[in-house]
Amino acid sequence: MAVRIASREFVLAGHAPGAGVWQAGEPGLRITPGGRARTVRRAWLDTFDWRLFRAGLTLELRAPGRPAGRGGRAGAVLVLTGRDGRAVTGEAGPAARPPFLAGALPDGPLRARLAAAAGVRALLPLAEATSVLTEAPALNADGKTVAVVTLDRSELTAPSRAALPARLVIGPLRGYQAEADRLAAALAGAPGVEPAAGSAFETALAAAGRRPGDCSGRADVRLSAGMPAAAAVAVILLSLLDAAEANVPGTLRDLDTEFLHDLRVAVRRTRSVLRAAGAALPPGLADRYRAEFKWLGDLTTPVRDLDVYLLGYPAMAAGLVAAAPADLEPFRERLRQRRARARGRLVRGLRSERFADLAAGWRRDLAGLAGASGGPSAGELAAGQIARAHRRALLLGGSIGPGSPPQALHELRKACKELRYLLEAFASLHDPARQRRAVRELKALQDCLGRFQDAEVQLAVLREIAGQLHADGSAPAAALLAMGEAAGAVAARQAAARGEFAERFAGFASPGGRARIRALTRGAR
Repeated sequence: MAVRIASREFVLAGHAPGAGVWQAGEPGLRITPGGRARTVRRAWLDTFDWRLFRAGLTLELRAPGRPAGRGGRAGAVLVLTGRDGRAVTGEAGPAARPPFLAGALPDGPLRARLAAAAGVRALLPLAEATSVLTEAPALNADGKTVAVVTLDRSELTAPSRAALPARLVIGPLRGYQAEADRLAAALAGAPGVEPAAGSAFETALAAAGRRPGDCSGRADVRLSAGMPAAAAVAVILLSLLDAAEANVPGTLRDLDTEFLHDLRVAVRRTRSVLRAAGAALPPGLADRYRAEFKWLGDLTTPVRDLDVYLLGYPAMAAGLVAAAPADLEPFRERLRQRRARARGRLVRGLRSERFADLAAGWRRDLAGLAGASGGPSAGELAAGQIARAHRRALLLGGSIGPGSPPQALHELRKACKELRYLLEAFASLHDPARQRRAVRELKALQDCLGRFQDAEVQLAVLREIAGQLHADGSAPAAALLAMGEAAGAVAARQAAARGEFAERFAGFASPGGRARIRALTRGAR
């Protein structure tokens, strides 16, 4: 969605303003053209899933026309603006070329603002351009500069090449906003000048055939309750395949941990829908692919588990009391080594013929179901399978007591995931308000179970690596003592999650929660 810029930015009909533009000053204001032109290389950055744009922010990296070496760009600056073009903050550019994480920037307001918006996602160059900028001061009757009028003639250079409309940007100086607004009003009436209907970033994206928010890497489908179940399942599974494939390049490049996470979610949802589809699919189709998607899921698990561990490592180290964070370094190095080996296996798998054949064959077979007819309806399938998954989660959770083993909570966690995936896959068949409430209650239980299971995995890794370090004598005693303290903290977090479970499950299994699921299944039919 294009956002109209505040009346300080304009698009020109031609590549350069006509003489009438420079003469469009208000009484007491005049523009003095003829300033020296400079060339600037520009890159607009955002996360793969557009987190900055969704937060109303635009991040631009500007550098002089000639890039400096293989590292960063000499004189580069990062500028963060709101969607109205007003500056939020800015500072010298990063030492390395993008992509980079917000955490790679120096401490300061820009890093804090970007980290809050982008989280653990990498900032990627989504559009690049070369601009020739010519500045002309706007003077008042006393000869004081009240604003700078910049002529921006740009060419898109990536992801494709295209000429961009010339723009005029009015930059008011501090204390002269009223004069700048009068100048903008005068320019708006000049021939060949129109208020910009979108930012320079949006204009560059449009020239490249893209728009903000056009790719999130997540599945999103619209179904009707009466459509054949086989056709509905094909639509869902094709969307999940699109989401999985969209996240493969970022996973292979290791741009950030969320690419692998979203790839795993797409695979897990695919497996859940395959289990739920039952007789709605042609005989043998689900069986043919079930084992292949299990292979793909198993392939991604080790790296994701280690990613979760490494993402939480800074907090673990900072929480040490008896030991110093540096004492844990041998442990972190082992985690990194393990991740490197697991990532090697993951990359080989994603680049293998087996994965290519799986993706191509799956897409071909699903496309053949697009015109399916007969059999149960999508609403009937959704209602029946959601009710079944809900009953299973209630049964598993209701059987868990104080003495139940960790595996019981893990099985419940898997059942809750399957229920949530089905609720989200068939979300377009449900009342939105009831859907959100049901998912919110389920997510609260899932978060509790997730903290418990993450701690279980982390404790197992801590014990295993501690045993290895002790056996090969490659770590000082201080490292083992620090790992023991860290293990105690993880065990305490697990105990807290275990203590919270009964309350969370009671909320999920309450009469109101059950009634909401029943209402969703009735509505789907």
